Order: sequence, then C-alpha cells, then structure tokens
Amino acid sequence: MGKQPNLYAFSDITTLARTLRTYVLQCQAAGFERHGLFKVAVSGGSLPSTLAKALLEPEEGGSEDMVDFSKWEIFFADERAVPLDHPDSNYKLLKDELLDKIPKYLGQPNVHPIDVQYMDDVQEMADQYQDTLMQSFAAKDSVKVPIFDLLLLGCGPDGHTCSLFPNHELLRESDAWVAPIEDSPKPPAKRITLSLPVVTHGTKIAFVATGAGKKDIMKQIFDTEEGRSLPCGLVNEGGAEKVSWFTDNGAVEGVGFPRRGSL
Repeated sequence: MGKQPNLYAFSDITTLARTLRTYVLQCQAAGFERHGLFKVAVSGGSLPSTLAKALLEPEEGGSEDMVDFSKWEIFFADERAVPLDHPDSNYKLLKDELLDKIPKYLGQPNVHPIDVQYMDDVQEMADQYQDTLMQSFAAKDSVKVPIFDLLLLGCGPDGHTCSLFPNHELLRESDAWVAPIEDSPKPPAKRITLSLPVVTHGTKIAFVATGAGKKDIMKQIFDTEEGRSLPCGLVNEGGAEKVSWFTDNGAVEGVGFPRRGSL
C-alpha cells in the first residue's frame, strides 16, 4: 500500500480553524521560499467561512504567524458560469466571507475571477481561465500542469470536489488544465473546473469537511473500495500524503480510517 492522506478530526470548528491556520501558514512559508508568492486555489461551499475563521483571527506571536495576503495569488478551483455578484458565484462567496473582511495591514491578495463575458460559452470561459493560469504558472508547453502551493477544497455529499462529479467523463480529462462542464448534476449546470491532474499535482491539498451530514460519504471515501473511485477518493489516491483532511468529529463518526493526532 502506498502513502496515505492525512485525516485530522477536531471537537469543533474553532479548534479545526486554529489548526487549519497553522497548516496554511506552513504552506504560505513554503510558497514564499519557493517563489516569493503563495499560489492558492479555493473552492466554494462552506469552505470560505471556515477559511475566514482560520485566517482572520487576531494575530498571536511573531511575523511567522502572520498571513501576508499581499503575496497571495488566489484562483478558483471551480466556478459557476454566473455573474460575479450572483448568489451561486464562488467569487462572491469568497468575497463576502473573506476578501471584504481582510484588514488593510494584512495586505490584499491578487484574485483571479472568471471572465464573465464568456458566460454563454463555457468552453471559451475555461480556455480563458487556463490562459490566466498560464500567465502565472508559465506557458503550457514548458510545464505539464500548474503546481499550486495549496488547493483548499470541499467534499460534496456525493463525493464530488471542485466541479468533478462521480462517474463524469471529466474525471478522465488529462490534457486541459481547466475544463468546462455543461451538465453538472448539481445546479447551476454550466461551470468550469480544474482538471483532476491539476488538483493532484498540487504541492499540498487540503479538504475541509464538517458536520454529521458528511459521515456517510466520508465512510465511503475512506473505508470502501468503491469510494476510491469517487472524485475525492481519486484525489486521495493521486495526492497521497500531500492530502490533508480537516474534519470535525461529526463528519468522521464511524469512519475506520486512522486519524492523525497533530500536523
């Protein structure tokens, strides 16, 4: 058996957020050391509010405990083909929960939303977003896939992550960095998403999954053979020890996979 993902469980969201903060700061430090920036991909759902709880708490300690948003480049792991002020927009969610609340002294990140002029053509939207990645990560022919310092992801009740859904043909996409989807089983139907190879090539990959509503799918992902073919299971398999799950006790109730005690 190869190396396995790290599963952490916490008694409540506050404790989870505190450890997630430490983890993100470790990833930030590694990114700064690697290329003077911190390149992050973020998804939607409940993640942005947990992220805000982790990153916007009052600072304790020295400069190594500081979030320096001025050197962050934030991309979207997936996005819906809707206006940026639409309730379904992941950009709007991140803006409302985190971006608008960042105090000036922490700096402002460089955020890359979708180009909404292509809302009616998700293939073109995906191509344009891939171009945005290329400008940041070098030309596509010089790197096989962009390597994010950190991807912050959620897990749907069906085991989907980003806009990669169970049994969908997009799971087999191996060339494109960003792919369109026009038949999402979860509305809205039209979206773009990072492809699976981009996700699994990240330097670090973190999932945040909380609440008792997640325990059935978590049990499936971690404890069953069929769960390994779900999108979250494929990320576990492809990312192995680079993957860390931050959960609360409710989400992993009955899960047999061993938890880790600390980072």
